[in-house]
Amino acid sequence: MSVHHLFILFVALILTGCAKTVPDTSHTAEPQLNHTAHAKVNKTSNEAIPSKAKILEPTKVDDVWQRIALQLRFAPSQHPSVQKRVAWYLQHPNYMDEISKRAGPFLHYIVNEVERRGLPIELALMPLIESDFDTSAYSHKHASGLWQLTPLIAKHYGIKIGPWYDGRQDVIDATNAALDFLSYLHKRFDDNWYHAIAAYNIGEGRIARAISNNIKHGKSSDFFHLKLPKQTRHYVPKLLAAATLLRQKKMKFPPIKNQAVITVLPLKNGVILNDVQAWQSLEHLNPGYTRFPALLDGPRHIVIDKKQASQWQSYVAQQPSMPSKQWQQYAIKPGDSLSVIAQQYSLSVAQLKAFNQLKNARIIAGKTLLLPILADKKIDYSVKSGDSLWRIARTFNVTVSKLKQWNNLSRETLQIGKTLTVFLAPL
Repeated sequence: MSVHHLFILFVALILTGCAKTVPDTSHTAEPQLNHTAHAKVNKTSNEAIPSKAKILEPTKVDDVWQRIALQLRFAPSQHPSVQKRVAWYLQHPNYMDEISKRAGPFLHYIVNEVERRGLPIELALMPLIESDFDTSAYSHKHASGLWQLTPLIAKHYGIKIGPWYDGRQDVIDATNAALDFLSYLHKRFDDNWYHAIAAYNIGEGRIARAISNNIKHGKSSDFFHLKLPKQTRHYVPKLLAAATLLRQKKMKFPPIKNQAVITVLPLKNGVILNDVQAWQSLEHLNPGYTRFPALLDGPRHIVIDKKQASQWQSYVAQQPSMPSKQWQQYAIKPGDSLSVIAQQYSLSVAQLKAFNQLKNARIIAGKTLLLPILADKKIDYSVKSGDSLWRIARTFNVTVSKLKQWNNLSRETLQIGKTLTVFLAPL
């Protein structure tokens, strides 16, 4: 072999020895943001470049689901648990029909709030994972509403929970509190969204301990490697699977118009609706009020179908007098005060003032106060053999969701002999 050939062989061996193996990142489990979703791709000279590429603006498309799909930020995941959930969704093609029906009035509002805060649009899908977009959903851990907020978290973020109003079921209050909580968790877990979302489900202490334990034993701390309860292990994959279906258009999401359906109007005082039938849609849009048609002790707003906004404003302006025949009356005695009367009937002074449209706490002996308690309308019903929530609701002309709400029921199974509270609507 010539010197020239030996030199070529020597150089080839050196180059081979210096070659590096490219690491396999196809199974990266961290919540990487997908920065290439809308990036411009360089074309070779042999590829045709469209003269006018059509770029869809999320706010201008016709469907809210499409608006979400255009803004997905989490990188696609091929993790087996995600793909298993994708398969589940595909095996239940009618699932999204009910979801879209329930989400119809609220999804546009939720998407707007997520966008306004600059948060990942995937968070707008969390009510799908939490409650199937059921405003009356109630869990065995006492979490309630679209976002399944617990009493502790709800009160921490300023939500009112009382006998007349539960803000966890109000889309405005609950969405605001849930997004505040998620934003806090995101910072708490060093900007890792998977950890934050998992902590929303199981609690920040549990996630922090799981991360610390993995680090202590030299293991990866990404979500898919953490030792967590089954429910939480499946929680993040459910969200990622829903995003995958939207991104890849693998499943039909019945369209929801990409326009505001509801409007939020101020409510200065408590209101008793004297025409229940005319305002039936209010109960659906304002499930936080537990004793409909009494809108008492709630927030300073009410959710209205946009088409009824002017009608509602006219109604409130007239502020009809309270329908005294439907409510308990109290004759004020010498020495009485609102605080004494409120304590006697397990009410608050604010409730008494709202119900009687009082501007101050001054009352006069001999006058009559209306108490926010239905006169002879509260029923204690003992569950009998063969009863179901549906049958009891039908008997008393109330809804199953209200029965569950009044009695803090997380499931529809009843125990014979259990006493249920039923509030009958005024005639």
